[in-house]
Amino acid sequence: MILMLSGSLRAMSTNTALLRTAAAMFDDGALYDRMGQLPHFDPDDDVEPLHPEVQHLRNTIQAAEAIVICMPEYAGAMPGSFKNALDWTVGSTVMNAKPTAIVNVSAFGASTAQQSLLIVLGYVMADIVATASVHIPVQRQHVGADGLIDDSTVRQQITAVVSALRARTAATP
Repeated sequence: MILMLSGSLRAMSTNTALLRTAAAMFDDGALYDRMGQLPHFDPDDDVEPLHPEVQHLRNTIQAAEAIVICMPEYAGAMPGSFKNALDWTVGSTVMNAKPTAIVNVSAFGASTAQQSLLIVLGYVMADIVATASVHIPVQRQHVGADGLIDDSTVRQQITAVVSALRARTAATP
């Protein structure tokens, strides 16, 4: 399974639309859409038994062969809700050596947010796949009423991201 992790809680998020489209394009694609249900991170609560939503997040990440992350930049940084989700992975090894792509859909980029994301992903020892980490600009008009993107150029770029991740997972023993 290739897990799609959106860093946005916004209902009409272009980040989520890209990942929803990717999940729909591939039989092994899965969109994690329960980030808003995670409790606020507290290291004192990072013990067994874990909160059910935290356990679900970790199980989902553990089951994935690879991850695609797509997130916006809010106030010059990674969205707090997404940082919260990642914080729940720090006390585990679920992202250790997991091939991970970082996709940016913003017309303006999100370099500050991506820098902070790379720091966190370094702590959890994710395997950042540079050839799968790309900028795919998505405009709201590309997103249909069904929440999917029908633009052929965007879909080709999604296919390239997934192909690069698959190449990495095939090369990983």
